[in-house]
Amino acid sequence: MKNTLNTSATRDLEHRKEVFKILTNSKDLNQKKILDIGCGYGAFILYALEKGAKEVCGVEISKEDLKTAQNTISSPKVRLFESSALNLPFPDNYFDTVVSFEVLEHIPKNTESQMFKEISRVLKKGGVLYLSTPYDSFLSKYLDPAYYLIDHRHYNLNQIEEFSQQNDLKILKNKIIGSYWELLNLFSLYFSKWILRREKIFAALILKKVIQDLENKSKVGFMTIFIKAHKTKN
Repeated sequence: MKNTLNTSATRDLEHRKEVFKILTNSKDLNQKKILDIGCGYGAFILYALEKGAKEVCGVEISKEDLKTAQNTISSPKVRLFESSALNLPFPDNYFDTVVSFEVLEHIPKNTESQMFKEISRVLKKGGVLYLSTPYDSFLSKYLDPAYYLIDHRHYNLNQIEEFSQQNDLKILKNKIIGSYWELLNLFSLYFSKWILRREKIFAALILKKVIQDLENKSKVGFMTIFIKAHKTKN
């Protein structure tokens, strides 16, 4: 992830910790071997360490994308790799937990099943996958500037279920999350990062509202598909 604003992993974690807490279960992190696909600045890696992870591996597609995590995370439990999500440099049945937040839409088109296949390969039987990706709703898609600029893909639940089932992954939990505050968060990110060249405006207020939406278990959003799945076979 290109770090145009010189954000550190610890700073990014401050913004995202409550989201990680809501979306993941500590028992899937404590004393587990964890893989973070598309680790970005390394915020989730730091969170997993806080939760007692045994080992955390992070992958990014280029050396440039790994720089922030490499420069700000120093732990013997952490290993970082330049790698594609389509060809993970790990042995079969190695990890207890894999996380992949907002990565699926960035890999080459029509390679999604290959990414799921690789995730399944490196997961132990019974291992857990947490994954999020943009939802194919009218508002999420047509109000997403990246949809027009870089063909930013959005998915429906049937597609995610198909990718999972084809690769021995059973979805345990799925939810469409994020509503108007998440949409505002997206606009704030694009405008602040690419126009103003600064951190998101009104970031604290927007994050508070986003978290309140996530905490409301009965609320159905329209921005993001979130799933928890586990591997059913060796």
